[in-house]
Parts: sequence; C-alpha cells; structure tokens
Amino acid sequence: MESGPVIFAGLVFALFGGGLLVWTATRVHRREPVAHGVSPVASATVASVVAVIALALGAWCFTRL
Repeated sequence: MESGPVIFAGLVFALFGGGLLVWTATRVHRREPVAHGVSPVASATVASVVAVIALALGAWCFTRL
C-alpha cells in the first residue's frame, strides 16, 4: 500500500531527468541554444546537472521500496 507513492515519485523523477537529459543532448548536438539569452555552456551545464540530480532522486526513490 505504501509503495504506490514511492513508485510514482520515482517514475516522475526518472522520466523528467531522462527527458531533460535527452533534450539537452539533442540541443547541444544540433548547436542550438538550450536557453535563450544565457551562455550556451552555462545553460547546457545547468540543465545537465538538474537532469542528473532528477535521475539520482528517481533511483533513490526506487531503493526505498
């Protein structure tokens, strides 16, 4: 019963992190800006760090089952 919210949270974090990482990699590969009006290196770095943190939180949630 109590594992439902943990699975949901882990899935949300994993999907968000994975999607953001794929989107960021695609934008960088095409040499398109990740965020408008910001340094390309800084925006790609921040987006990648946030994506990895979200993936780590998703993995942490799945270890709590």
